[in-house]
Amino acid sequence: MKNLNREYKLDLLLAIYITAIVTAELMGAKTFPLFFFNASVAIFTLPITFIINDVVIEVEGKARALNFMRSSFLILIFLALFNILAISLPPSTRFATFEPAYQTIFAKSLRLTLASLVAFFLAERLDIYIFSKLRARLKKRSLWLRSNVSNIVSLFFDTSIFMFLAFFEGDNAIFVWSLILPYWGLKCLFSMMETPLTYLVVNWLKKS
Repeated sequence: MKNLNREYKLDLLLAIYITAIVTAELMGAKTFPLFFFNASVAIFTLPITFIINDVVIEVEGKARALNFMRSSFLILIFLALFNILAISLPPSTRFATFEPAYQTIFAKSLRLTLASLVAFFLAERLDIYIFSKLRARLKKRSLWLRSNVSNIVSLFFDTSIFMFLAFFEGDNAIFVWSLILPYWGLKCLFSMMETPLTYLVVNWLKKS
């Protein structure tokens, strides 16, 4: 019963992890005013994935966290391919009036989709690697420090890789950095605010 309970909790975390990633992929194009910036709604969901990485490594180890990342990456690839298929098919007569709105929402450019996939794959692996190294170095102490350091570094790489792959044109590096820094700062702020949640989920996962 103990193992079943632990596996159920891990399945639930995996479901939340995938939901956060897919939500960011599908809905992250919307921006809203926050402080002095226009922020993507994805800043609410992306830090959750890094926190779950830390929780799973802390309780189950690096291998299980990598499995979370690989599963989610495959789902994103499937989502991108199905997106291409769905917007390519001609609409039925009944749906024709809604087709322009459907295309507006789901017809993302291939460049943005690929940028998102590359940024996710590299940043999530980096987060897992940094947290694992810090965990070994600090002998499992200072979870708050290990979590925030790995998240802040990884979020920087995630934001930078995506912005450069999606928007860099050869002579607009300053513009791209003007996008990266505020987005990275906001993501880090939300990640640090969620530090108590990391402790709560670790304790919850350890209980059986």
